[in-house]
Amino acid sequence: MSLKDEYVEKLKAQLDEWSADIDVLDAKVRKTDAELRIKYDEQVSALKLKREEAKVKLAEVQSSAGEAWKELRKGSDEAWESIKSAIAEARKKFNE
Repeated sequence: MSLKDEYVEKLKAQLDEWSADIDVLDAKVRKTDAELRIKYDEQVSALKLKREEAKVKLAEVQSSAGEAWKELRKGSDEAWESIKSAIAEARKKFNE
């Protein structure tokens, strides 16, 4: 397996994990009272947007030819850190 393939597989696995986390948080939102639901719903919507951005970065890496994927890796890593931080923050707030 090439370095690119390993990287793509790592990103896919992490994206799947985050998607599951977002689904759990979304389910928690549905169980909260109306005031909290609005607050949390905004956070979940923001997470879903970041997830879509991460999917775009993943697709860019997957479709890159030759060594070009290495150039795209930096942007992907930044997107991944952004969603990682956002999910961690949301988990903290939802568990308060």
